[in-house]
Amino acid sequence: MSKKVMNVSEFDRVASLISAAGDVITSKQVTNAGIHRSVLSDMVGNNELVRIGRGVYMRPTSWEDEMYLLQYRYGKGIFSHETALYLHGMSDRIPARFTMTFPWGYNAASLGGGDVTVKRTIRELHDLGVTEIKSPGGNQIRAYDIERTLCDIVRGAGIRDVSIINQAMKRYVARSGKNIHRLLGYAEKLRVESKILNYMEVLL
Repeated sequence: MSKKVMNVSEFDRVASLISAAGDVITSKQVTNAGIHRSVLSDMVGNNELVRIGRGVYMRPTSWEDEMYLLQYRYGKGIFSHETALYLHGMSDRIPARFTMTFPWGYNAASLGGGDVTVKRTIRELHDLGVTEIKSPGGNQIRAYDIERTLCDIVRGAGIRDVSIINQAMKRYVARSGKNIHRLLGYAEKLRVESKILNYMEVLL
């Protein structure tokens, strides 16, 4: 099937909008830019975009980046626990399922569908230690920083495999960019100070 011929100027404008928005665009953004929404349908037909939701479109290359897609689908989700360890190079195990942390009270209709392991935290602690990091597909996503992640994995609802925790702690201590002060500050707020101190006393 041949590609549908489009207005090149409108295509270029939409392409610029998508690049500025991080490979995702909505029909509302296109309308606000004075471009007819039919251009989006044309781009889908030409395999230039993929429709991922009502009025939401993404580049096909980003569609292949599962973590980036999950980040967009679950706007309040932050990659955490085993997934964050993997992203920070603190674990060699590729997560079988991605773990994301959400604030209590956040209810996305599709949560619990099996593609994400869901963790919850109080709203006051939800943004503690959030940072941006590149997904394996090269897109920017949100995850907890290393110090927050270490605190999370030693909590009661964290990782059960002790070998994963021990490996992460050893790698952290060996890192040149470690921030023990930040780690202990997080540990106090998350009420795991004694557990973190025990690891640090043995490894440092």
